[in-house]
Amino acid sequence: MKIIASDYDGTLNHNGIDEKKKNAISEWRKKGNLFGIISGRGYPSLKSVIDRVPFEYDFLVCNNGALICDPDGNVITETKCDGSLAKPFIEDLFKWGCDFADIDKDFPIAVRSEQELCEDDECVIDDMPFIEYFNQISTHLKTTEEATAVVKKIEKKYSHILTPLQNGTCIDTVPLGVNKATGIYSLLKIVGGTYQDVIAVGDNINDTHMIAEFRSYAMENAVDSIKSLADEITPGITELIEREI
Repeated sequence: MKIIASDYDGTLNHNGIDEKKKNAISEWRKKGNLFGIISGRGYPSLKSVIDRVPFEYDFLVCNNGALICDPDGNVITETKCDGSLAKPFIEDLFKWGCDFADIDKDFPIAVRSEQELCEDDECVIDDMPFIEYFNQISTHLKTTEEATAVVKKIEKKYSHILTPLQNGTCIDTVPLGVNKATGIYSLLKIVGGTYQDVIAVGDNINDTHMIAEFRSYAMENAVDSIKSLADEITPGITELIEREI
């Protein structure tokens, strides 16, 4: 058994998901292998994009490794952070120049820095409901440099409890020590796989840990840092599967 753990945006969904790609995934699974997505997206966001162009899969690793679901959406395992931290952390994000924070938990909560930015299902921080836990809090800045500066501030103040994962202008903050590599290790315990079974593929900075840890492919469209870490370069998932089969 081999296990392909694929990033979604810019990787599986690079240039869309056509029938050839779907058929390659189906053939991969028919041979007794597993195929799944490992994404920075939360489950509701990831499932919504998958439902638009469905394909076969065996698992979804969401929130950069903090949440693992089966194909029916059942939570198999998750890593949580105490919900009491959410409000002061988001207050800091707004102080550091962010306009919004999306909280991923059993249902997502969108928090905006000003009331005029809110849509019907969003709130400002003073109206934020109490939450028992979160898997990830996401935000973004206008430039990569601004995002990098906020990451450094998060690391300085919250390094004992949170891990910020930057992806260009976006920042996903997860419980301490969580990343896509740890997510794959959790998955291996669930499916009974081994380190040698894994093939990781991605394109951007938040894929760094899994690309460095496992046998890996970088997409041709990947950022240079990912290409430099990967064992192989591929133009797409179809070509990767054809090579590995």
